[in-house]
Amino acid sequence: MTAGTVRPSIAVLERQLTLYRRLWRASVFSSFVLPVLFVISIGIGVGGYVGSVKGVDYLSWIVPGVVASTAFQMALGESTYPVLGDFKWSRAFHAMRATPVQPSHILTGHLLYLLFRVTTAVLAFLLVVLFFGALRSPWAVTVPLVCALLTVATAAPVSAFAASIDSDSHFTLLFRFVMIPASLFSGVFFPIEQLPGLIRPVAYVSPLWHAVELCRSATLGTAPPWPVAAHVGCLLVWAVAGTLLAARRFRRRLED
Repeated sequence: MTAGTVRPSIAVLERQLTLYRRLWRASVFSSFVLPVLFVISIGIGVGGYVGSVKGVDYLSWIVPGVVASTAFQMALGESTYPVLGDFKWSRAFHAMRATPVQPSHILTGHLLYLLFRVTTAVLAFLLVVLFFGALRSPWAVTVPLVCALLTVATAAPVSAFAASIDSDSHFTLLFRFVMIPASLFSGVFFPIEQLPGLIRPVAYVSPLWHAVELCRSATLGTAPPWPVAAHVGCLLVWAVAGTLLAARRFRRRLED
C-alpha cells in the first residue's frame, strides 16, 4: 500500500474517530459493561450450576467465546446502519467521493475504524477477566489478533451487503437469521459437538466458530479442533472475499 493510498484512508479513519469522540459514551455500556456483566452472571452465576466443560470451569471456557462473539456483533452492527446511512441518508460517502478519496479508501478507513473499536473493547474485556483468573495461558495475548481478523471477516461482507440495498428492513433478516444463530450455534455457550449432525456443518462455515476456537485455544493453552492454519485460512477467505466484494459494491454505488 503506497503513501498515496494510506493518506486518504487515514483521513477517513480520522473522520470516523472524530464522530466517535462525540458519541463514545453511548457505546460504553454495549462495548464494555454489558459483556463483563454477562460473564459475571453467566460465567460465574450459571457456571456454578454447570460446573465444568471438558474439564475446564465454565467461566474460563465461556470467556473466549464471549470475547469473540462481542467482536463479531460489533463488526456486524457497525457495518449495517452506519454504512447504509452514509450512502443513503447523510450521503457522507458521496461527499468523500467528491474529493480525491476513492471508494477503496472509504472502505479501508471504515475497516480501520472497526479494528480500533473492536481491539479497544477486547483489550478492556481481557483486562477485566484477567482478575477473575479466566486466562490460563500466555497465548491469550494473541486473542486481539484473532478478533481483528474476525472483525474484517465479518465487517467486509456485511458492508458489501449494506452497500447493495436501499432499505434498512433487510437488516432485520440479517440480525434474525445470521447474527443470532451464529452467536448461539458457534460454540460460544456450549461445544458444537452437542449440535445435531445436520446442523454442525453450518457452524464450520461460520467465521465466528473459527475465531471462538482459536481464542479458546489461546486462553486455555490447548490445541484447537482443527489445525491453526485451517482456522486462520477460513477467516482469511471470509476477509479477502468480503473485502473484494465490498470494494466492488462501494465503487458501483458511488459511481452511479
